[in-house]
Amino acid sequence: MRTSVASLNFRSVDFPFLLITLLLTAFGLVMVFSASYYSSISIYGTPFWYLIRDGIWICLGFILMFGAIIIDYRVYKAIAPFVMIFIIAALVAVLFIGEARNGATRWLGVGPLTFMPGEWAKLAIILFIAWFMGEKPGRARSFLLGILPVLLITGGCAFLVIRQPNLSTAITICGIAVAMLLVAGMHWIYVGVTGALGVGGLLFIVFFMQDSFWYTRMTNFLNPFEDMYGEGYQVAQSLLALGSGGLSGVGLGKSVQKSLYLPEPQNDFILAIIGEELGYIGIIALLIIYCLFIWRGIHIAINAPDQYGMLLASGIVIMVAIQVILNIAVVTASMPATGINLPFISYGGNGILIFLFSAGVLLNISRQKPEPGGTTL
Repeated sequence: MRTSVASLNFRSVDFPFLLITLLLTAFGLVMVFSASYYSSISIYGTPFWYLIRDGIWICLGFILMFGAIIIDYRVYKAIAPFVMIFIIAALVAVLFIGEARNGATRWLGVGPLTFMPGEWAKLAIILFIAWFMGEKPGRARSFLLGILPVLLITGGCAFLVIRQPNLSTAITICGIAVAMLLVAGMHWIYVGVTGALGVGGLLFIVFFMQDSFWYTRMTNFLNPFEDMYGEGYQVAQSLLALGSGGLSGVGLGKSVQKSLYLPEPQNDFILAIIGEELGYIGIIALLIIYCLFIWRGIHIAINAPDQYGMLLASGIVIMVAIQVILNIAVVTASMPATGINLPFISYGGNGILIFLFSAGVLLNISRQKPEPGGTTL
């Protein structure tokens, strides 16, 4: 490990990226409190229950983040394969002994603490692909020796996640893998083949599985108001919230939909509350901050000192970008409604820990000096 606590100099990190991360996290804490106010009173008798728990998770996340800033990112090479094996085992275990909530089985729990293997699978895939492709950079140009092993592991994880069921997380895992393979040097033709297979699977569900659960989930978003008291209820309430917000919003803390109309508004649909309270302007401002996060993340990836660091940074940026896009698509009824949190904003311990730790890894990479002749932004 090249970096020790004693030699740590925080002035060497990408300071704009650190500020953006802190800004997103602070904004998330405020919006979780605002969105959960009435739900918290209704369930726990106090408006501060979700706020306090979110604050605790953020504090733990900051500990992980600053630990990741201190620890040299190269140490993750040695544990990447074992992390992947552990996550696959956990994904299998959750199908048999996992906790079921709202029709989904995604949690392994011990008392009040819960572990979501599907969420951590995204980070495990990033670590694994960065290690696998970083060991031999030419692997991305070989289908049998490079692309196929990654696709098999990714496909296996995605299949286990779909069984929970959790379509959006499975899409995120697959999107991360394909994008990282492209960054590593995979030819575009394989993307076309993968896309064709995905479209083929969707068409099969549409034409031959019309009585299935998946057909219902994949089509009810097209007109959520048609079944707004059934499958389309949450999406319909989300659209009503966004429409009520208009250009400038009704004001922070003044949302109507969070008053027990929109279920669990502090979670996956928190963007709807942001749109209602802060309006179109507030959402655009948030998207600009996300774009700045992605830009600085790309800057860190380009200036990473080695292939492994570049792939690791790229994977983290890709994960955040995909989740932002999918969350917006779900909230605006542009894709089927399924659990996908908004990075750094949505309530949830697993998500907060993952994203703050990932930000710390990026900041550690930013501390390393690029190799002579490297490209800079």
